Amino acid sequence: MNAIITLLAGLIFGLGLAFSEMTNPAVVIGFLDIFGDWNPSLIIVMASAISVGMFGYFLKNKQLRPLIASKWQVPALRQIDSKLIIGSALFGIGWGLSGYCPGPGLTALVNNFNEDIYFVSALIIGSGAHFLQTKTFQK
Repeated sequence: MNAIITLLAGLIFGLGLAFSEMTNPAVVIGFLDIFGDWNPSLIIVMASAISVGMFGYFLKNKQLRPLIASKWQVPALRQIDSKLIIGSALFGIGWGLSGYCPGPGLTALVNNFNEDIYFVSALIIGSGAHFLQTKTFQK
């Protein structure tokens, strides 16, 4: 049951990315170009995502436990630290330069492979470097 729900959530997420054109870097960069040829259409995408998140927290506060899991998975850290700020800055810089974030970047492999393979390669290398760095410092 968990696998089916995960698959359905992934399909809905992917369809939402494709429908909202988040897989098109020109649309994303147009949204980020507030002093140029600004494209405000992604505000609707953000508002939709925030609404879904708020609904999820509303459900969490009304139910003792989730329907298909043993417990709620909610982030425990609430502090703003240097890791959060640096990670957010790197994410934003990468998003602004490439027009992709990880979800749409992986989805765009289907329709924009020749251009997107560079982003996905950098994503894999960066994730691997982070994994190795984290593993090294935990010892």
